Amino acid sequence: MIIDLTFLKQIAEVAAQQTLPRFRTVALVDNKYQTGFDPVTEADREAERAIRSLINATFPEHGILGEEFGGENLAQPNIWVIDPIDGTRAFISGLPVWGTLAGLTINGDAVAGVMSQPFTRELFMCDGDASWYEGPDGVRRLQTRKTTELAEATLFTTTPALFKGAQREVYDRIESTARLARYGTDCYAYAMLASGFVDLVIETGLHPYDIVALIPIIEKAGGVITTWDGGAAEKAGDIVAAATPELHAKALALLNQ
Repeated sequence: MIIDLTFLKQIAEVAAQQTLPRFRTVALVDNKYQTGFDPVTEADREAERAIRSLINATFPEHGILGEEFGGENLAQPNIWVIDPIDGTRAFISGLPVWGTLAGLTINGDAVAGVMSQPFTRELFMCDGDASWYEGPDGVRRLQTRKTTELAEATLFTTTPALFKGAQREVYDRIESTARLARYGTDCYAYAMLASGFVDLVIETGLHPYDIVALIPIIEKAGGVITTWDGGAAEKAGDIVAAATPELHAKALALLNQ
C-alpha cells in the first residue's frame, strides 16, 4: 500500500503546531511512573490529539494506537501507531534530537511512516515504496551506508545503562568491537541510519510506538531491523537495526552468542 507523502507531511505539520511553540519553554512536566522517571508534557498530549484528529478525519476506518491515549478500533487491519514526541527527555532538555513518529501497519506489518524533527525542519518518510528525506538541504531518496564489518561501524544506543545483567555484557561486547559508539539520540539515530551516517542501532525495552514508524523508513532505505532473536521488529522489545544484511547478521550473532 502506498501512502501519499502529502498526508505524512500533514501529520508532521499538525504535530509541529503543538510541539514547536512548547519546545525550549518553561513547561509543566508530569511523571508517568510512581518510581523512576518517565516524563510526559502537554506537548506530547496535544500533538497526539492533533494527529488522531487528522487520521480520524482522513481515514475513519483505520485504527490508532498512541503512547498517550492508547488504542481505538484496533480490530481494523490498518492501524496507525503514534509517538507524538519520541525522546521527551531530550525535548524537556532543549535538545533537538526528539521526533514525532507515526507509522501505518497493515495486518501487523509496518508499511509506511514518518519521523519529523520540526525544529531542524527535517522529515524522514516512507510511503510504502521508498524512503525519503526532506529538509533544509533539499529532497533526496534515503540510502543506508554499505558497511558490512562491525569494526567499521558507528553504533548508537540511548544509553548502555538500560541494558541489565547479561544484556549489558552482550552490548559491551559489540560496543568494544565497533569503531565508534554514541548515545542519547532516540529516534534520530534510526533516521541517521537510514540516511547513511550511522550503521547500527541497538536498543532494549521498546514499545511498538517507539519503533513502528521507523521500520519501513529503514527497510526501504536498504537496512535491516529486527528483534534480537531475529523476529519482526513490530513486536518491539529488544531491537537491532543495521545498515546492511551482512552487518545485521554479524551483530545478531554476537547478541545471541
